[in-house]
Amino acid sequence: MSTNITWHAGNISREEREKLLGYKGLTIWFTGLSASGKSTLASALEHQLLTLGVPSYRLDGDNIRFGLNKDLGFGPKDREENIRRIAEVAKLFADSTAIAITSFISPYRSDRDAARKLHEDSGIPFVEVFVDAPLEVVEKRDPKGLYKKAKAGEIKEFTGISAPYEAPISPEIHIRTDQIAVEEGVKILVDYLVNQKHLKNGVGIN
Repeated sequence: MSTNITWHAGNISREEREKLLGYKGLTIWFTGLSASGKSTLASALEHQLLTLGVPSYRLDGDNIRFGLNKDLGFGPKDREENIRRIAEVAKLFADSTAIAITSFISPYRSDRDAARKLHEDSGIPFVEVFVDAPLEVVEKRDPKGLYKKAKAGEIKEFTGISAPYEAPISPEIHIRTDQIAVEEGVKILVDYLVNQKHLKNGVGIN
């Protein structure tokens, strides 16, 4: 842990920023198996929110590993650090009054719980979205050919095959992508945000 550092609070609180900008920041955390449809839903939601004029930014699992987390592998400890870092980044986006949309397998329940606690301790809403599809469905989709490689032993510690996935027990939203279309999933998400007063008629909180 770093030493000889002091937190600098700045001259404006999050509440003041929200009042001035008219938006309330939060994090929407998509979790699910590879090829479950997380990135597709996250991208569609980001587009819909931006179309409504709501500041939003998507943080994608693969994309983050090209830069911020390029030094991390896929073992349990590296996965834990991967999620810890992205939780901190998402919190910063949400603190700025943007809606942070994260799309990560995040297979371990304890890591997702830690991400939630980080937000809740700062008074920032955290919405867990379980993007759910049966293993046989995601294996059939397999757009990157990863399941095929994992079953052939070419990829070690692959979630759902040689590494565990701990499904959420009580996510705020549960979407079965083998049963509904992307457009319907986005409507479920936006309706939830409006119902929870994170958005007012889809256009901010004022």
